[in-house]
Amino acid sequence: MRALAPEGTGDAWARAVYAFLAEKEKRSGSQRTVESYARMLRDFLGRTGKRPDEATSQDVFAWAYGVGASGREPSATTVGARLACVGSFFAFLVRMDVLAANPCAQLQRPRAERPPPRGLSADEVRRLLRAIPGTPVGLRDRAIVVTLLLTGRRRAEVLGMTVGDLACERGVPYYAYRGKGGTRGRRELPRPAYDAMRAALAAFGKDLATMSPDEPLWPSSHGTGAGVTSGVFAGNLRRYYDRAGLPRAGVHALRHSAAKLRRDAGESVEQVSRFLDHSSLAVTSVYLRRLEGEEDKGWASVAEALGL
Repeated sequence: MRALAPEGTGDAWARAVYAFLAEKEKRSGSQRTVESYARMLRDFLGRTGKRPDEATSQDVFAWAYGVGASGREPSATTVGARLACVGSFFAFLVRMDVLAANPCAQLQRPRAERPPPRGLSADEVRRLLRAIPGTPVGLRDRAIVVTLLLTGRRRAEVLGMTVGDLACERGVPYYAYRGKGGTRGRRELPRPAYDAMRAALAAFGKDLATMSPDEPLWPSSHGTGAGVTSGVFAGNLRRYYDRAGLPRAGVHALRHSAAKLRRDAGESVEQVSRFLDHSSLAVTSVYLRRLEGEEDKGWASVAEALGL
């Protein structure tokens, strides 16, 4: 992060960027978000060639809607993400009394068409798991999938797990996590997820009992001691979807699936809300309505009145 600001911006601005990213990491609890914001800020400052106090609304607009490294016109989602990143950076500078105004304040984000969320059924999950090979990498990825489905945690929360996050009390495994917004929690780790973890580690020649607390739970296939990266796991998952004959979906679809499976098992909205660590029942209701579709209980009476 210290090397983020391009030449000419000065050490003071490099420190401001670093402080912004440090605050973002503390508030969001997501290293993935911080890395994404760092890339976008580097690109913005590099392309404009200006210090943050020299940037105008026109500079931000031209960059946000401009063609990136891919050579393609950015989608509405990409433009929105760029504006959110740079806008929050300038808002931070205003809060710190570094700037008097936010050049993004008058810019509106484009409306992005959100694809309907996808949640796998129990049968589709079984097909997905059968498509994962019994190799060490496959056992690791299977354990990750099972953990995501049974805990409902987000990708970064699961992939960032270390040995020190686990504990057993009277034979019951527990895991500690840091959720969205920096919230912390501790929950029982479902036994199938725990058993899948141990099987995967054994395939890599590892055992929880002899591992150090800071070791990742999901070893890399390179044997470097680092954990599997988010990008590598997502790429593997796409191949498993293909082998299972399922439509491709992102890693977050497994969180959708976790919520859907809980509802299919008869849990209430309140129980699913606690399971997902949502901030309110309203958030969960919208989440489930988009996932399940909204039931229409009035059409039958209207159809009957019309003789249909």
